[in-house]
Amino acid sequence: MEEVVLVDPQDNPIGKMEKMQAHIDGALHRALSVFIFNNKGEMLIHQRALEKYHSAGLWTNTCCSHPRPEEAPLAAAHRRLKEEMGMECELEAGFTFLYRSEFENDLIEHELDHVFIGMTNDLPNPNPEEVAAYRYISWDDLQKEIDQDPERFTTWFRICLPKVKSHLIQSV
Repeated sequence: MEEVVLVDPQDNPIGKMEKMQAHIDGALHRALSVFIFNNKGEMLIHQRALEKYHSAGLWTNTCCSHPRPEEAPLAAAHRRLKEEMGMECELEAGFTFLYRSEFENDLIEHELDHVFIGMTNDLPNPNPEEVAAYRYISWDDLQKEIDQDPERFTTWFRICLPKVKSHLIQSV
């Protein structure tokens, strides 16, 4: 049974719950999102596997998941980057954000998301149970695609993307 860490809005742990139940109930829980860039400044995005329990087939950031109980978000980010994309690289903590989104299958994402950023020119070796396709894309091309057809991209990716860009600009 896969469990998520339930948190309050300040990211204080308040319990744990089976992952699917948390998405049925809309319980606020800890999540993570990883954004990988290459030396051209292109972002590695992936298309979620068609069998995923929500947002199947949509494009999103390099990887996203949930820390396990007793697992630090950074350790979980490294673990999931390896499990989903078959990659390893240095990651730095970026920021956190809270969002809530309801899906067509009655599941609810209510997450306090820890965002991590890394840089590598390595190509992924993705897990086909997680990833249908992947590509590196420029900021401009990505923004054009989102503007033309936002429904091709996950909700959290569209919410988080401007925050990532702002964080990167402030970090320079």
